[in-house]
Amino acid sequence: MPPANRAGAVRMSRAAILIPDDNVRAGLIEVAAAGCVDLDEAGTTPEDDVSEALRRLGPGVGDAPAAVTRARHDPAELEHDGRRDLLAGEQQLRRLAAAGVHHDGVAAWLGWVPTAERPDLSHRMEQFGGTVVELPRPRWVEPPTQLAESLGRARFHVLVDSFGVVPYADIDPTLFAAATYVLMFGMMFADAGHGAIVVLLGILAGVQRRWPALRRAWVLITACGVSACIFGPLFGEFFGPTGVVQPLWIRPLDNPELLLLAAVIFGAVLISGSYAMGIVNRYREGGWHRALVAASGVAGFSVFAAFGVLAAGLVEQQAVLLVPGGVGVALGLALLALGLQQESRSGGAAIAEVVVGVFDTVIRVGTNLVSFARLAAFGLVHAAIEGLVWSATSSLAGRGWLTIIGVAVFFVGNAVAFGLEGLVVGIQALRLEYYELFSRVFVGEGRRFHPWYLDIVEA
Repeated sequence: MPPANRAGAVRMSRAAILIPDDNVRAGLIEVAAAGCVDLDEAGTTPEDDVSEALRRLGPGVGDAPAAVTRARHDPAELEHDGRRDLLAGEQQLRRLAAAGVHHDGVAAWLGWVPTAERPDLSHRMEQFGGTVVELPRPRWVEPPTQLAESLGRARFHVLVDSFGVVPYADIDPTLFAAATYVLMFGMMFADAGHGAIVVLLGILAGVQRRWPALRRAWVLITACGVSACIFGPLFGEFFGPTGVVQPLWIRPLDNPELLLLAAVIFGAVLISGSYAMGIVNRYREGGWHRALVAASGVAGFSVFAAFGVLAAGLVEQQAVLLVPGGVGVALGLALLALGLQQESRSGGAAIAEVVVGVFDTVIRVGTNLVSFARLAAFGLVHAAIEGLVWSATSSLAGRGWLTIIGVAVFFVGNAVAFGLEGLVVGIQALRLEYYELFSRVFVGEGRRFHPWYLDIVEA
């Protein structure tokens, strides 16, 4: 069985909310005020005077969120006052009251509550004669996910949230995603001058208030700029090969083969990291058996690593590497076939599914690794465009009035390169993140924790 501790997700308890029938409204208002219960499906909305009043009022422009008062109000008075918010809140209360299971003077609702908040909620219920009872978690039901708040998640959560909801059992990959994305962006957008502009844009995104989504991503944008500023001196790029900085490693266009090799090796390291997270997640989801036979677990990593050992043995002509490489491939394929066979149907169709699944996994191992060559490819494209701009600028400099044209070429060329390459590189880094890395970290998607909440107002 998977371990009980969480790594990133807030621990959830399956709970029953119990309230005496004569205190249902007051008890539900307290649940709504607590805002920590993800209730099961509430059922259909009853057709009553509240629903009729809302229909007569019709949709409003800029309506306030649903709210409720502890005191009861006549729906006709609320309709007369135009209080759509209070009518909507009352409608939610009535829908939940009707959906509860009523027996022997007690109503019950099922839902999910963060374990740490359950005692406080139970204490709130006591004043109405109610309580919160923890129930065993059904094995076939996945709890909703609420990732624990941390500084790293607060700054970089957009990368993971844009992909999907992390399953409850899985570890939070936010920091892994942020680190890999920033490094890949910097390698493809390696220019100290352009990186400095990205840093400036990130800071400006953080201080502006017009676009909240952009403001939330300012740390990620700034980090990408810093990464480009670091890779720029490695490649000798500062608004192109201007000579302002000397290459600390290589110039991309002078040695593209080495850059391609470095990109593939770097990709192999990142894929290994994603396999490590995938193995942990498969174990947390279904124990050691699932971790061993899953394509994103030990079986898939064995095939990936063993093919790497085989390739190294063939390239270096080292027979000592061929035997462990071959054994590793055979072991990985056997584990993979076992896992696929257990998930497939019986008979001849099962054999076909296993063969196709094994073939698909082997192909993906190669294609995913080769995909990281784009780190070098787009780095070369960026360097080539900047080199072309600088070459044109240099040829016009010092030739009288043509110098002015050269300056214009420099600024316009850099602006075009910055805008075009920045967009392409950002998308390509995201593609590598989601398809080559996250495809091993996740095999499914969780359900986001949506606690029921209503504003409690005085009216």
